[in-house]
Amino acid sequence: MTTSTTRLPRRRGRSLHRGQAASGWLFTAPILIILGLFLLVPVLMAAWVSVSDWSGRGSPFASGVNFIGATNYGQVLWAGGLSETDFGTALKNNLWYVLLVVPTQTIVAMALALAVNRRMLRGRGFFRTAFYFPSVTSSVAITVLWLFLFSTTGAVNAVISALGAHGPNWFNEPRGIFHFGAASGPAFLTGNTTLGVSWWDWLGGPSVAMSAFVILAVFTTGGTFMLLFLAALQNLGGDVEEAAMMDGANARQRFFRVTLPQLRPTLFTVITLGLIGCWQVFDQIYTGTKGGPSKTTLTPAYLSYTAAFDDQQWGQGAAIAFILFAIIIVFTIIQRWVLAEKKVSKRRMGWITDAEKRDGRVSEAVAVDAVPNTNRGSR
Repeated sequence: MTTSTTRLPRRRGRSLHRGQAASGWLFTAPILIILGLFLLVPVLMAAWVSVSDWSGRGSPFASGVNFIGATNYGQVLWAGGLSETDFGTALKNNLWYVLLVVPTQTIVAMALALAVNRRMLRGRGFFRTAFYFPSVTSSVAITVLWLFLFSTTGAVNAVISALGAHGPNWFNEPRGIFHFGAASGPAFLTGNTTLGVSWWDWLGGPSVAMSAFVILAVFTTGGTFMLLFLAALQNLGGDVEEAAMMDGANARQRFFRVTLPQLRPTLFTVITLGLIGCWQVFDQIYTGTKGGPSKTTLTPAYLSYTAAFDDQQWGQGAAIAFILFAIIIVFTIIQRWVLAEKKVSKRRMGWITDAEKRDGRVSEAVAVDAVPNTNRGSR
């Protein structure tokens, strides 16, 4: 009797757990089926296309489609033809785009969040909406507006002319902004190539046209990431910062030693989303320049599209997409390692300890005041 009574609750607990698990799988089954049909299956199909000679006609799994291994990847990475040169050019353009956009948009978003988080700021709701508005506007519409603003006779060049300078022909200037007007570089840089692109071109930076897209990206994404930083700032406690102020830390020290370390999870999210968005840039290029001038705004995402749909090289287009996926994973791992939790310094731990002690003393004082003084009443 005793054995049966002790085993019965365990069996009921196991059956209840199994019932909950079955209910959970039942509720999540629709979304899992949708993701499988519209995400996993297309990814697997694209993976097969990248290692096959599919011509784009019929099913990729038809009997006439053959496995060719890494041939499509070789055409893009080491074959030495036009495909390799185009991919190297696209990779160089996109790399400079990422290096300029991700840090700039992160700094701008954090600065905007710190500004609109001030309690003394009037009209905070208006500024938050105004800064976020470009993020919800159609990227195609903003790109068309950008083409007008940065045209030869556009508003940007008009402002530059008013300042006494001569504005560039933004979307028709293929030279790199770091070449400083040099016609050619040293033989050591011009004679060596990587992915069909000379080292001189790799070091030339983005073209003037790509620089306009860099400004566009910061303008359209700063508001979105501002909201992420704003939510994180509003969830921070002020105890540690008050302890740092009492220790004599100035505003700069409080930000870099107290506030910024607490924003590390949000910073990781913002940089990750920024990396993914920058490496996948497509619609601005498609609407604006289609890779021109002289392929200086060509990106891997747009090159994958043109290789598949324009050149009918479906295997190469799929291979570029998977190479781009690998690049995003590598950059995400690197920035995760950079933003990993570091050992807390002794000074910052002192601020945290002081804040905890101060909170304890305040709590004890409040508790003492709340207790009625019976001795005083007896007198």
